[in-house]
Amino acid sequence: MSDENASTASQLDAEEELSQEEMEALYDSSMRGYKEGEIVKGIVLGIDRDGVIVDVGMKSEGLISLDEFPGGRSGVHEGDEVEVLIEKTEDDKSEGMIVLSIDKALKMRQWDKLQTVYDDEGTIKGAVIGKIKGGLAVDIGLRAFLPGSQIDVRPPRNLDEYIGKVFEYRIIKMNKRRGNIVLSRRVLIEEDRRASRETVLATLEEGKCIDGVVKNITDYGAFIDLGGIDGLLHITDISWGRVNHPSEVLQISDTVNVVVLKFDKENEKVSLGLKQHTEDPWKNIEEKYAIGTRIDGKVVSITDYGAFLELEPGVEGLVHISEMTWSKHVRHPSRIVAQGDEVQAEVLNIDKDRKRISLGMKQLKPNPWENIEERYPMGSIIEGVVRNLTDFGAFVEIEEGVDGLIHISDMSWTEKIKHPSEKVKKKDVVKTVVLNIEKENERISLGLKQLEEDPWEKVAEKYQVGQDVTVKIVKVTNFGAFAEIEPGVEGLIHASQISNLPSSNPMKDLDVDDTVDARIIKMELEQRKIALSIKALTSGITGDDADFDMEDFPEAE
Repeated sequence: MSDENASTASQLDAEEELSQEEMEALYDSSMRGYKEGEIVKGIVLGIDRDGVIVDVGMKSEGLISLDEFPGGRSGVHEGDEVEVLIEKTEDDKSEGMIVLSIDKALKMRQWDKLQTVYDDEGTIKGAVIGKIKGGLAVDIGLRAFLPGSQIDVRPPRNLDEYIGKVFEYRIIKMNKRRGNIVLSRRVLIEEDRRASRETVLATLEEGKCIDGVVKNITDYGAFIDLGGIDGLLHITDISWGRVNHPSEVLQISDTVNVVVLKFDKENEKVSLGLKQHTEDPWKNIEEKYAIGTRIDGKVVSITDYGAFLELEPGVEGLVHISEMTWSKHVRHPSRIVAQGDEVQAEVLNIDKDRKRISLGMKQLKPNPWENIEERYPMGSIIEGVVRNLTDFGAFVEIEEGVDGLIHISDMSWTEKIKHPSEKVKKKDVVKTVVLNIEKENERISLGLKQLEEDPWEKVAEKYQVGQDVTVKIVKVTNFGAFAEIEPGVEGLIHASQISNLPSSNPMKDLDVDDTVDARIIKMELEQRKIALSIKALTSGITGDDADFDMEDFPEAE
């Protein structure tokens, strides 16, 4: 190579080397002022299948996925200005492309915005997007956590009802490094309540009408939020009418206008009323329901002792079981009426002070005791049903509301009955004789034995003292033997009248069903007593001279 050529080549190499230095300097100057993690503005240069090419004023362009643009390919155009985050100044594939992100730029801007809100103790709105463990997830531009304890003043029972709704919150915790944001809605509610509480307390007074929201419902009433302070609407002050449970009238979140009944400012206790908006229906009760008035009512409650009828909302009357029917055999009001029945009744009594009305249903029918003597004269034979048995007799229902008693002593002329069940049973249909009527006490005495002739009525005609008779032994005791003279007529052979012979036990010779001859020695017909003697037949005693005192005549057991 000639010297000239060598010189020319050396000059070209120098120029080429200078050009490379200039290029590197130019590259360095293009990167001056930018660093990874910084947000910059760029211009969209083009769109291909791999993504969007963006020029941020650096040596190389950046590529952003179409997924980061709202609407995809249709949401971006050449020439659009976009704000991006520089993630890396060169991608991992060493293709010289800058790694950019719109999503991360938006998130960083949002973090900055939320940090300002947090530092200033401001508020931010967001939509609840779902349930997560311990509370709710909220979208405030970034995903945030709303704990269950911070949703409301009282933790809600159903979180599903919050999903999709937009609320205002305060940020109570932030950790950008971990990406955690904790919200509270409760603190804002409490602040509002405190502010309105002061206003309510300053203006609240007894007798004032005020709007409130049903906050909670219990068995005994409802708690009403009056704006920072709760008042109790007791179940008895909800309506003048019968309310079995407050939920029949009120629902949570209902807005109601209530009357302040009592206000204890020191203890901040408020008693409220709803029914006080209308007049007390008991005010002119005597005029609306005078005694003797017949009314229509609805059975609203049944107890063991009667049924309550609603005459109008707030006014109820009691039909006692004894006033339901003239019959005495009704054991429970449910045998006559059922809840919801519409019935007629008569006003018997009114106690306005105690708000009580006594009603009667049987008064709508004639009293069966009115003309009782005409329908059942004494001595008449009537038919009835045995309804009840006691130790002393049997009660017979003659008609509805009229019972008569057959006393045990009026069941038989001859039998010594220990219990009425020996003669009659429950539900037996029996014929009886009317013996006596006490209309005032509603009592009728009946007789069963009076249907037959009294065998003692003709004893005086058929038998006399001194007369000999053949008798049948029906009972033997240690003091003597009872003997049947004829059916229904018995006499006593005392132990002293059995034999003239001395004996340690003169009763050994007499047994039940033995037939013996004996003499009548004493008679007391009013007491239905006849004394008999076997030894009088052999001793010649006629009776008048018999050595026997009728006081020794015991009753048969």
